[in-house]
Amino acid sequence: MNDLKKILLILDLDETLVYANESKLSYPEDFNVGEYFVYKRPGLTKFLDFVSAYFDVAIWTSSTEDYAQEIVNNIFPEKYPLKFLYGRTKCTLTYLFDYYEYVYMKNLSKLKRLNYSLERILIVDDSPEKIRKNYGNHIGITPFTGSKEDQELFLLAKYLDKIKTIKDVRGLEKRWWRSDIK
Repeated sequence: MNDLKKILLILDLDETLVYANESKLSYPEDFNVGEYFVYKRPGLTKFLDFVSAYFDVAIWTSSTEDYAQEIVNNIFPEKYPLKFLYGRTKCTLTYLFDYYEYVYMKNLSKLKRLNYSLERILIVDDSPEKIRKNYGNHIGITPFTGSKEDQELFLLAKYLDKIKTIKDVRGLEKRWWRSDIK
């Protein structure tokens, strides 16, 4: 690893790391949160182990803080070095005219007060509209809807392994990241 501070890897929860629904799928859920049946994305445990070795890891979801804490308690090992858990109150409610709806935006400039620079922040999220102001930091992931055959986290780990020492993540073209791992 180079002498730079580790890249901060921010992970979304719903449809990125887990799938939560009020209806059961055709196989047993991994756990429940309130009325939700929650399913872990295939490869989640190995992925979290891998990224903790090379990145500072954090969670930022547009869900409520209590819901997010329950999910985190169920998917992360007890002593996992999570840098922070941000929920809806750290988002900015914004009206997107092209979507005709309000969206909870994740403004990465808020992380400057935690001494992270935008050059060293990646965010993995299935909802690009929530990070429009920081598209250069975004790695888009296919939404997870419960499929046991899902391979996204295995592929993402390979990609992250290739870029873990880059100085400025914003200069990378990440829209077609899957083609960079072959």
